[in-house]
Amino acid sequence: MRHRKDTAKLGMKSQHRRSMLANMVCSLITFNRITTTITNAKEARRWADQMVTLAKKGTLHHRRQAIAFLRQKPAVKKLFTETGKAHADRAGGYTRIIRLGQRRGDAAEMAILEWTGITTAAAPAPEAKKEKKLAAKATPEKQAEPAEPKKEEKKAKGKKKGEAKKSDEKK
Repeated sequence: MRHRKDTAKLGMKSQHRRSMLANMVCSLITFNRITTTITNAKEARRWADQMVTLAKKGTLHHRRQAIAFLRQKPAVKKLFTETGKAHADRAGGYTRIIRLGQRRGDAAEMAILEWTGITTAAAPAPEAKKEKKLAAKATPEKQAEPAEPKKEEKKAKGKKKGEAKKSDEKK
């Protein structure tokens, strides 16, 4: 019987499930927001909230417990330095789940899992990225040097070398 057994199996073995959830929590710590299925988000939220609780306590023992689960030291460092301090005044509920609707391929319910106390910078629009690339290409240094004289310089250097060879042969 499964009375009071609260773990979602997620269709995988325990080792795979544990590593997937640890990777999802590390991605959440690193990027402040992840997109996944609702069941995965609900399970990852449990672990993410536990990691923030460890970060708020902040002792060496709690840091080692977080490393034992997450297995990525840069993520643990960010968790204890930034994320834990951002949620210091909050008593719980460190994450939120925003439902997105169904995924196109298999109609799985999708969701965004993100921190509640941390603001994430919105990604720039594709048009803004194109404008930045065009601005980088049109720098004054690059405009001052046209491509054609470089080819002519190479040809001139080749002729000079050839002339030197001919003069050596005559001697």
